Amino acid sequence: MKIIMSEQAFQWFSDEMDVAQGDTIRFYARYGGSNPFHEGFSLGMSQDSPINPSVVLEHNGTTFFIEQDDTWFFNNHDLYVDVDRQLDELKFDYK
Repeated sequence: MKIIMSEQAFQWFSDEMDVAQGDTIRFYARYGGSNPFHEGFSLGMSQDSPINPSVVLEHNGTTFFIEQDDTWFFNNHDLYVDVDRQLDELKFDYK
């Protein structure tokens, strides 16, 4: 399992969340919504410090991660992060 992120998504984090070198962004399972694997849960993200990261992506000094406790949510799939150019928001895919 890994995180794969487009250059546009990295730029989105910089522009929209003011993410800078040294920051850490967590992807996690949150209650509410839906995804292809688990009804009632959706993908959340926040600036947070890693405790027991299972999946890590580093880019220009910024760390994106998934904690071990949240890996069940991804159902052994990779997380693809890109930007929907029409909506100017992140879009996620699982492969």
